Amino acid sequence: MTDQTYTPPRVWKQDSESGGRFAKVNRPVAGATHEQELPVGRHPFQLYSLGTPNGQKVTILFEELLAAGHSGAEYDAWLVDIMEGEQFSSGFVDINPNSKIPAMVDHSVDPPVRVFESGSILLYLAEKFDAFLPNSHGERTECLNWLFWQMGAAPFLGGGFGHFYAYAPEKIKYAIDRYTMEAKRQLDVLNRELSEREFLAGNEYTIADMATWPWYGALALGRLYSADEFLQVHTYKNVVRWAKTIDARPAVKRGCIVNRSFGKPERQLRERHSAEDIDRILTDK
Repeated sequence: MTDQTYTPPRVWKQDSESGGRFAKVNRPVAGATHEQELPVGRHPFQLYSLGTPNGQKVTILFEELLAAGHSGAEYDAWLVDIMEGEQFSSGFVDINPNSKIPAMVDHSVDPPVRVFESGSILLYLAEKFDAFLPNSHGERTECLNWLFWQMGAAPFLGGGFGHFYAYAPEKIKYAIDRYTMEAKRQLDVLNRELSEREFLAGNEYTIADMATWPWYGALALGRLYSADEFLQVHTYKNVVRWAKTIDARPAVKRGCIVNRSFGKPERQLRERHSAEDIDRILTDK
């Protein structure tokens, strides 16, 4: 069956799995499927995540905060295997009723505060530590412009282009064309803006860059969906320059391996409970 032969029924019902690599991840209802408590470590912040682009946003910020001397940003990072449905445990759903990674609990306050959605976590931590978020109203607003742009734009790149180009069980021309057009438009948006500034919100590195880089930076560096030739990402020269600048930051290299359980073995760290965990991986590389 293709998109050209399917006629939607009057009332949709799920009569089979959606198919493809992520068939078991998605379902039409919310809530927990099983009882399971989440582990809690010794650090102020408990992160439950996976080393996907959305997960990397938060671990990059944690590592940047620690590199900047904010010792209070120590964290435990626990892996949530979404392919095994761990995001549907009762413990995880209590933290994030939307059952998506990443999710975080701040135990440095009483009562502990749950924070979910990657953009919300970035903003929460940036405000808590007064770091990587400009103080002036205008500059702060520009930073948040791009943070919210990323939150709204990335689903078109990941769930749209990435899904239909790389993961869907059928190659549907209409869907690939539609989302390729949007992915290239988004790259052009970034390329035009970055022609006039070093980072997204200006000449200061902020949470807007940390949110955007794991998606569009990885794409520009040829690390996402094996689509660099298809999208001609090298032609977006300002995006490539920005991506390489951020890629060279030591804290970014550290954050990218946390909660990673796929890809090159030397870049995998399923759980992080101390700086030494990352040091060991990077030293052994």
